[in-house]
Amino acid sequence: MTQTLAQLKDYIKAGAAKISADLVIENGTLVNVMTTEFYQADIAIYKEKIVAVGNVEAYIGDKTKHIDATGKYITPGLIDGHIHVECSKMSMTSFANAVVPFGTTSLVSGLDETVAVAGLEGVQEVFKEIEGLPLNLFWGAPYKTPYTIPQSTIAFNIDADVQETIQKWTECYGVWETVREAIETQDEDTLKTLVHAQNNHLPIFGCAPMATGVKLNEYLASGIRLDHESYGHEELVEKARNGMNVLIRESSVTHFLAENIRAVTEVNPAIARHVSFCTDDVTATDILEKGHLDNLVKLAIQAGVEPITAIQMATINSAEAYRIDDQVGSVSPGRLADILIVDQPGSFNVELVISRGQVVAENKEILKPLVAPVRSDLFKGKLKHELTSANDFEYKVTEKAGMATVQTINSQGAFVRKRKDVDLIINDGVVQPSPEKDVALVSVLERFGKNGNQSLGFTSGWGLKKGAMASSSAPDDNNIVVMGVSANDMSIATNKLIEAGGGQIVVIDGEVISFLALPVGGIMSDLSPREIEAGEIALRKGTDLMGSELPDPMFYMSFLPITAIPDLAITDLGMVDCVALKIVDPIIQIMPLKG
Repeated sequence: MTQTLAQLKDYIKAGAAKISADLVIENGTLVNVMTTEFYQADIAIYKEKIVAVGNVEAYIGDKTKHIDATGKYITPGLIDGHIHVECSKMSMTSFANAVVPFGTTSLVSGLDETVAVAGLEGVQEVFKEIEGLPLNLFWGAPYKTPYTIPQSTIAFNIDADVQETIQKWTECYGVWETVREAIETQDEDTLKTLVHAQNNHLPIFGCAPMATGVKLNEYLASGIRLDHESYGHEELVEKARNGMNVLIRESSVTHFLAENIRAVTEVNPAIARHVSFCTDDVTATDILEKGHLDNLVKLAIQAGVEPITAIQMATINSAEAYRIDDQVGSVSPGRLADILIVDQPGSFNVELVISRGQVVAENKEILKPLVAPVRSDLFKGKLKHELTSANDFEYKVTEKAGMATVQTINSQGAFVRKRKDVDLIINDGVVQPSPEKDVALVSVLERFGKNGNQSLGFTSGWGLKKGAMASSSAPDDNNIVVMGVSANDMSIATNKLIEAGGGQIVVIDGEVISFLALPVGGIMSDLSPREIEAGEIALRKGTDLMGSELPDPMFYMSFLPITAIPDLAITDLGMVDCVALKIVDPIIQIMPLKG
């Protein structure tokens, strides 16, 4: 957050009570996350910052506004320590409309999906967009883009040379999402980026699921400061004991809090001081039904964590982990006036939200709906791929008839994918998907007009009986992902996304069952959270009609191009062995028809 010399002088005067406060909060009980105390304290705010806490009588002037917090508790605004906003399908404006009423006032994000579709110019546009929102963005420059290994196709690639420049931006607070595989393979470009960060005194944010023992030590030796992916509480404990700041992730598709919080409730309560929260990937439906970071606070309390400890985990712990505690994370002089008034710590119902000194939400409602900016050409237009035909979604082989043994991407959860070998019929030179054997065809199409790549592979574990579904929101590269048991429906779904400029869609027997347009970069929408929720519900009904019983088939499918998730993935280059980090052939063997 930039500041001029004149502004600094004014804040110093306000701190000295030589300029009256614009707003005071009186008669409430402060939840002091710095000292783990509850006590009565009033708060004085001048412009965007807190200038006094305690007795603020000297700060009150004729024009000072008053908020009476009698019987209520005062906490800092909540911080989401790792969030891919774009994966919510909401633009930054729409996302703010969704989460601010629940008390989230700060985000740590890499905007890596924005980089993938709109490059650094797109990131700059988001920076400008967020200036008018009651939400702080602490941006970490993605360690590289794309994250995929081998490298898939996106609009813009970040490498070490680009990092050397963007790490000097005032908006840059660190290096985002440095995956363990890049350290393990000693990727030269990644290591150069880490050297830049260390020389610039920037923290390095990690991503190291299931890293323990020697692999964890190897990872930590690179200078990684924190991690947001622990699959078990023992893993979290080991990371914390080895000096990492650890985030507990509770997303719409990965519910890790119940398991990870055991590190605090069963192993050592003191570990909590180095643990914070993130949601990573969330949907509008989940936010509107459950809340956001406030829900994680409640879940932790319900699991047995002391209320003040849970509040620390959602505020100061994250701020300290990311070295942004000079700006946010506590109700202290000199920090941004991001303040919540809640009923009481144990129930943690957010009743009033103050962002940068302004009351912006009350009783879970935004007071003035936020309006998105006019989108530039960077974020609109058709997807750059030729229209398809059913023929494009047929897996052709040289044998006219027989059987093919294929390796499928067998989904056992959004972030658990195993290989499953299945025998499929070859009919007229085409390997047939099989609803009976729970095998669908999956394809990824390059959408940036760079090479026209299209891959074909097979999936299982989805239970699809008919139709197709497709999405242009698909990290890490946000190419078009389409899955189905009908080549014709796959083509119709893909063509609709190309013509509409992005979205998510379900097609059955040639009919569009549900469609959610994502015209902002092909991955987001400026619709209200309620409108996006309605679209998500319609899509879920569509995938139900396809026969899938997964919790969120569309969201699960959108993660298939992520090569950091063992054991298999698929990108525009083809099927990827995520352990060997190489392209593999889905066909294991062909068995010609005898006779």
